[in-house]
Amino acid sequence: MELDWLARWKTYSPNNIAIKDGETDREFSYARVFELANKGANILRINWKIQKGDRVAVLATNELEYVFLFFALQRLGAIMVPVNFRLTLREVQHIILDCSPKLVLFQEAFRETVERLPIEIEKVLFQGPNSFASALESTGSSEAIELKASEDDPIMILYTSGTTGAPKGAILNHKMLFWNSINTSMRLNISQNDCTVIFLPFFHTGGWNVLTTPFLHRGAKVIFLKKFDGDQILKLSAQEGATIMFGVPTTMDMMARSSLFETTDLSSLRYAIVGGEPMPIELIKTWAKKGVPVRQGYGLTEFGPNVFSLNEEDALRKIGSIGFPNFYIEAKIVDPEGKVLGTDQVGELALKGPVCMKGYWQNEKSTHEAIQNGWLHTGDLVRRDSEGYYFVVGRKKDMFISGGENVYPPEIEQVLRSHQGVREAAVIGVSDSKWGEVGKAFIVRDQNTLTQEDLLDFCLKNLAKFKIPKYFIFLDSLPKGDSGKILKRVLAELKP
Repeated sequence: MELDWLARWKTYSPNNIAIKDGETDREFSYARVFELANKGANILRINWKIQKGDRVAVLATNELEYVFLFFALQRLGAIMVPVNFRLTLREVQHIILDCSPKLVLFQEAFRETVERLPIEIEKVLFQGPNSFASALESTGSSEAIELKASEDDPIMILYTSGTTGAPKGAILNHKMLFWNSINTSMRLNISQNDCTVIFLPFFHTGGWNVLTTPFLHRGAKVIFLKKFDGDQILKLSAQEGATIMFGVPTTMDMMARSSLFETTDLSSLRYAIVGGEPMPIELIKTWAKKGVPVRQGYGLTEFGPNVFSLNEEDALRKIGSIGFPNFYIEAKIVDPEGKVLGTDQVGELALKGPVCMKGYWQNEKSTHEAIQNGWLHTGDLVRRDSEGYYFVVGRKKDMFISGGENVYPPEIEQVLRSHQGVREAAVIGVSDSKWGEVGKAFIVRDQNTLTQEDLLDFCLKNLAKFKIPKYFIFLDSLPKGDSGKILKRVLAELKP
């Protein structure tokens, strides 16, 4: 298994552009990235004594130097820990105490958080004077450091959002990233002629592993933005001839509503891949009319993250489906006792393959709970139809029981989103004295005249009575995480 991707592309296509800053137009060839990765490795080794197994935490936005750092640490066998800079001090402290980094690299904007960390750690600016970035620009050594790593060596620790407790650090190793790239390349037909625009933050697996690492493994071109900017993504996709777009339903909707959408030439795009949650059928049709087919997908930090993909020709026929498992992945649907279920039976999705995380950092209990006999239990409820297509029904923790009937919020949300007056919808279960639990729907209107009575009438025509929400709450917007997913835990905390 070849792990030194940059060395290969420095030989094969040294002058091809590997990465570009979408805001400043700075761009770097594969040969230059290889040189800077080695230079960064020498800086880390000499200045801060970083060696194999050491953790280096980072609080920074999507800067190109982040990519150089990733490959520099890879050469040393050290482990990068991207930290969500939007977390509170308490949450950041938990991550830092948990992973015990030898070095923390931070941007000036996050200095106060870093200086209040309760333990003594080397803290160095990421950019600016006397920083890691400035050292890269100096005349220091770029002597090649041989990459000595095995496929099982950790390369990154990504902390989960902690929706069910304190954040846990998923350990990603070389094997996981390699096979995720192989699976992604085979399903999306990635070649070195491809180009994409990336905007998801680097503390999220989507920022690194949905397209960035697969593209760099294949010698393709990646353009980075610090954050989501629909207009800028449309402009860059046209100017750079982007061939694949990645988004979640929220970002795809925002781009479709942009004043630039109709006039921007997106003919270079083969398709858009969408994850996070099912994309509304009208939005799929909007992009299809633009000539951009949509491929729905599914993945998670602990496995993949590119696990399932729906072929673009099935986008409308199999609306809501995540398609089939990617190439080197086994999937099964099981009941609480572990029994394998059949067609159209709802159960937990379990996955097996070389793209499984190594485990949770210093958390054997959670690791054993998640990985059983080589199978990662996802906590997601799915079903498989008679043609073999998979559908996500909901999270085990999101399902609620109303009057003895299992209710899965994604089904209700899909129905609600199909109403022409609804822009966004989210449903949670809440306690009820009569039925045990009932649905509570949060709606973002696309038409100000939409009423609760309108939605009730619509639901009566499309849902069994026990599935119809008892409450409808209208909001200006739904709370979302960094990947664009709706934060249902925040909705559950909203006061009536």
